[in-house]
Amino acid sequence: MKLSIVVPCYNEKENIPLILERFNDVVKRDDVEVVLVDNGSTDGSAEVFDQLLPQYPFARMVKVPVNQGYGYGILQGLKECRGEYIGWTHADMQTDPADVLKALDLIEEEKGLVFVKGNRRGRPLFDVFFTMGMSVFETCYLRQKLYDINAQPNIFPKVFYEGWENPPHDFALDLYALYMARKKGLKVVRFAVDFPERVHGTSKWNTGLAAKWKFIKRTMEFSVKLKKNLSC
Repeated sequence: MKLSIVVPCYNEKENIPLILERFNDVVKRDDVEVVLVDNGSTDGSAEVFDQLLPQYPFARMVKVPVNQGYGYGILQGLKECRGEYIGWTHADMQTDPADVLKALDLIEEEKGLVFVKGNRRGRPLFDVFFTMGMSVFETCYLRQKLYDINAQPNIFPKVFYEGWENPPHDFALDLYALYMARKKGLKVVRFAVDFPERVHGTSKWNTGLAAKWKFIKRTMEFSVKLKKNLSC
């Protein structure tokens, strides 16, 4: 297996059929698998998976009984990946599954250890300013070039993942993965990805200024913890 891509799904019942069909459109090789994680959904997603997955031989599902965070769900999926390269993308259809195959093309063009990550375009101006502020803080504080940290997809060698220690269980997982790639000397390759509006559902975290402040606070707390642990 060349690539395993994890797709965490928390209450994405309406988007699951769309993302499976889109992957079906773009996965034209038999060495790519899609590991969908039912991350403690309570909206009937399990029934949708049971009904649809038999129609898509490239896909399988990992069940997390109780949601313990965005990062936790991804980590449970990564444990089950069989690919030489592994990673994740989102299930909300704001990140096109075709980007995963573009990332795989980039990986196959490169030599050595490489971390491939999207770089979002087409976002609201306020969100762009928010991301720029966080990027400046993380780059200065952690002394590594870190920007558009939550862009998707994230794809990297499985051997890189196997060296992780105590990765976070929340949205800080994106920061952890990118920072560790920089720290370990992987070649980081970024490529442009479109970021349209959601087709169905609402964001699980980006619900307004209060949510953004909470996200900033938690990310900064994790950054302090990360820097402290790595300096010990």
